Amino acid sequence: MSLGLEQCGLIGDLHTGAVVSDEGAVEWLCVPRFDSDACFARLLGDDSNGFFQIAPEASSFRHEQSYEKDTLVLATTFYTETGSVRLLDFMPIREEHARIVRIVEGLSGYVDMKATLSLRFDYGVSIPWARHIDRGLSFVLGPNAALLESEIQLEGEDMVSVGRFRVRAGEEVEFVLVFYSSTESIPRAVRAREELARVRAFWRGWVAEAKDDCGRYEDVVRRSLITLKALTYAPTGGMVAALTTALPEQIGGSRNWDYRYCWLRDATFALYGFLQRGHLVEARSWRAWLLRAIAGSAEQLQIMYGVAGERRIPELELGWLKGYRNSRPVRIGNASEQFQLDVYGEVADLLYQMLVHGLKPDRNVWEIQRYLTDHVVSVWEQPDDGIWEIRGERQHFTYSKIMAWVAIDRGIRTIDMLGYDGPRELWDQERSRLEERIFKEGYSEKLGSFVQAFGSERLDASVLVAPAMGFIDAKDPRMVSTVERIQQDLSLDGFILRYQPDAGVDGIDEPEGVFLPCSFWLVENLAMQGRLDEAEAMLDRLVGVANGLGIYSEEYDPSERVMLGNFAQALTHVGLVNAAQRIAHAKRHDA
Repeated sequence: MSLGLEQCGLIGDLHTGAVVSDEGAVEWLCVPRFDSDACFARLLGDDSNGFFQIAPEASSFRHEQSYEKDTLVLATTFYTETGSVRLLDFMPIREEHARIVRIVEGLSGYVDMKATLSLRFDYGVSIPWARHIDRGLSFVLGPNAALLESEIQLEGEDMVSVGRFRVRAGEEVEFVLVFYSSTESIPRAVRAREELARVRAFWRGWVAEAKDDCGRYEDVVRRSLITLKALTYAPTGGMVAALTTALPEQIGGSRNWDYRYCWLRDATFALYGFLQRGHLVEARSWRAWLLRAIAGSAEQLQIMYGVAGERRIPELELGWLKGYRNSRPVRIGNASEQFQLDVYGEVADLLYQMLVHGLKPDRNVWEIQRYLTDHVVSVWEQPDDGIWEIRGERQHFTYSKIMAWVAIDRGIRTIDMLGYDGPRELWDQERSRLEERIFKEGYSEKLGSFVQAFGSERLDASVLVAPAMGFIDAKDPRMVSTVERIQQDLSLDGFILRYQPDAGVDGIDEPEGVFLPCSFWLVENLAMQGRLDEAEAMLDRLVGVANGLGIYSEEYDPSERVMLGNFAQALTHVGLVNAAQRIAHAKRHDA
C-alpha cells in the first residue's frame, strides 16, 4: 500500500470497523469482531492481501474525502475529465451480521468506474471460493462466508473480482457486502438507502445527547467522540484501544503492537470524557464489562482484555505480511501478563467519577473496589512494568506510585460519600505514607521536576497526569517547574515525547515518534495553570496534525509529517477531548 494513514478514515458498526482510503479502497477489516482475523489486510501488505476498491477507471482523477456532519458516513468525491461522482461508505449499526454498504452517486456528466473486490481471509493469506448465485457473488472459505449484492456483476480476473460500470448524473449504483457463517443461510437483503437513513439518524441522535460545548473546538471534539464511540464493542461495553494491529511507531522499526483489545487505562480515560459530555450509557455498559472482566483474584488483574473480557491473548507474528511500509514484524495478540500498578488507580478514579456524575453503584461494585484497594495497599511498594509496558527491568515508576495513591484515595472518598464499611484508617495511613514517599523519591530538587522513577534523574511525561488526578495542584511550584522542565527537555518540534529517547527504559533500542497523548496532557496542565493562550496555541497545533478527517494515530513524526502507530488511536482522541474540555472549563471559570 502506497497510501498513508493521512489519507484514511474509518467506518464501523459497534462490533468492528474498516479503514477506508481516500482512493475508495477498504484497506483493513476484521470480522465479525475488532480482534477477529482480517479479510482485507492490504494496509499491512500489498494487493495480494485483500482490499475492496471502487474508483474511477481513468488513469488520473482528483478526489476529496469528508464525513457527513455528526455521523460515521464517509463521503469520497471523485472528479474526472468527464464528470464527478460521490462514494458513500458506511456500516449499518449491527443487528446480527456485519455489512459494508457502498453507494455511488452520479453528480455531474458521467464517470466510468471500476469495482475491485479481493477477499482474503486469515489476515490476507487465504483465497475463498467465489461463485455467482441468484443473490449475487458468493464467497466461502471454511467457516467464513460473504455475499456481495449489486446490480453490477463482477467477474473473475486473476483471482480478483472486477466490475466496470458507468455512472451518469442523477444515477446511483449500490454495493452491499455482508459477512456470515458458512453454516448459516444467506442473511436477509437490505435496502441501502434505508440503512443509510438509519445510520445517519443513529449517529446524529447520539451526538445530540451531549450536554457540553467546547466553543471553537466543538467540531473536532465531536469527531473524536464519534471515533471513540466507534471503538466500543456494543455487546459487552468494552472499548478497544485502536482499530488496527502492527502499525509501526517508527517506519521500519519493530514496535509493532496489536491494539485491538481493551486496555483498562485507555478506556477509563475515554469514559471520563464521555461522562463529562453526558454520555452515561457508555459508562454503565463499560462498568458492567469491567466487573465481568476483572472478577476473581485482584492479583490477576490484567492491563488489557479481549472485547468480551477474554484473558488469554497470545502474541504471534504473521510472516506472510510485509508490514505497513515494510515495517516487520506484523504481530497479532499482545503480552498481557505485565504488572502495571497504575491501572488500579485509573479504574478506581473512573468508578468514583461515576458516583460524582450520579451513577450509583451496587454492592458488587463496592466489594470489587474494596478488594482492589486492599490489594494496592499490600503491593504498592513493589516495582512494576509501568505505563509504557516496558519489556525490561521493573522499576519504582513515579506515575505508577501516583496512580496507586489515586486508588487508595478514591477508596477513601467512596467510603466518605456513601458511608460504606471499610478500613478507612488503614487506607488513610497508607495514602499519607505513599504521598510522602512520592514527594521524597519521585521528585528531583536538582531537576526541579517529578522524574520517571524513584531516585532517577530522567524525565517522563506521564507525570503530567498528576494534577488531573488530584494528586497535586497544577499551580503547585513543583508542578509548575515540572511542566517547564518537560517543555524544555522532552520537546521535539513543539510536541512532547514520552521520555528521553536515550533512556532505553522499555528494553527496545529504537527511536519513535512523539506520543500525541503526552502533548494533550501538557495542554491540560497549561490550562489548569491559567496559561490559556499557551494551552490554546498548543491545542491548535495538535488539531492541525490530525488527518483531513480529524482522525489520529498514536504517534506523529513532525519532521516527516506522517502518522505513526495504530489507527484510530483511542488514547489520542481522548487526549483531545479532555484537553478541549479543560480549556472550556478554565474559560468558564475565569469568566
